[in-house]
Amino acid sequence: MRGWEFGRGDPVLLVHGFTGSVEAWGPSLLRAMARENRVVAVDLLGHGSSDAPAQPERYALSNVLADLGRMLDGLGLEHATWIGYSMGGRVALAAAILTPNRVDRMVLESASPGIESEPAREARRQADHALARELEAGGMEAFVDAWMSQPLFATQRSRTPAELERARTRRLEGDAAAWAACLRGLGTGTQPSFWSRLAGVQCPTLVLTGAADAKFTTIGDRMAAILPNARRAVVPNAGHQVHFEAEGEWLRAVGGFLNEEEGRHGDG
Repeated sequence: MRGWEFGRGDPVLLVHGFTGSVEAWGPSLLRAMARENRVVAVDLLGHGSSDAPAQPERYALSNVLADLGRMLDGLGLEHATWIGYSMGGRVALAAAILTPNRVDRMVLESASPGIESEPAREARRQADHALARELEAGGMEAFVDAWMSQPLFATQRSRTPAELERARTRRLEGDAAAWAACLRGLGTGTQPSFWSRLAGVQCPTLVLTGAADAKFTTIGDRMAAILPNARRAVVPNAGHQVHFEAEGEWLRAVGGFLNEEEGRHGDG
C-alpha cells in the first residue's frame, strides 16, 4: 500500500473510495488541505499505484487496517485524523471502532456503518459478487461506463465534460482482477455491521453528505444521532462524491471541523 505526503502540521489521512486513488481527491483539494496539515493520501490495495492482488481475502477489512497501520508506523505516526469517502469512510469508521488509538478525529463522507440485517447483507454480498463477475467478463471500459452512469453519480453531470473525462480515464487505468477481488473482499455485504458499536465511538466525527444523495443523507442523519461526539454537515447541490462535486463547500466544512477541534483541544 502506497501513500504520499503533502504539507506540515497535524497529520490527516485521506482514504478514497472504490475505483478511486490519491488522484481522485484532486490537486487543488490536496494543496488546500496541505496548507495547515501534514496530509497522507493513500492508494488502497488494488487501486492507484498500490499492489493489486487478485485474492479476495487479501482485501479483508482486518488486512486493510493492518496495511494502513504499518504505513502510519513507517511514517512515524501513531495516530491521525482520518478522512474517508464512501468505501474509505467504512474503513475509517472501522479503524475508529477496532483501533481507536489510531484515530484522533474522523470525517465520514457519504459513508455507512454497514448493513444491519443478515438477509440484506447476504443479498448485497451476492450483488457485489455478481458485479465482480460482470467486471471480469466485460472488461474495464464497460464496467467504468456503467459505474459512472449510476443514479448515485447523476449529479456529477454538472461538472465539465473535461473533468468527467479525466475521472473516466483515471478509472480506466485500474486493474479489473484487483477491483473484482476488492468487491468480494471489502464490499459492503462482506464487512460486519457496525451500527451497534457507533455509540462507543468517542472521537470527534464530522458526518458529511450531499443533499442530493438521499440514501446516504438518511444514513448520515441516523449515524450522527448515535455517535456521541458527532457534527453534521449536508452540502447543498451535491450528491455522493461531495469533494468532487462541491470542493469549496467540502473544504469549508472539513476545515471548519478541524479548526474547531484544534481550538477545543487547545483549551484543554
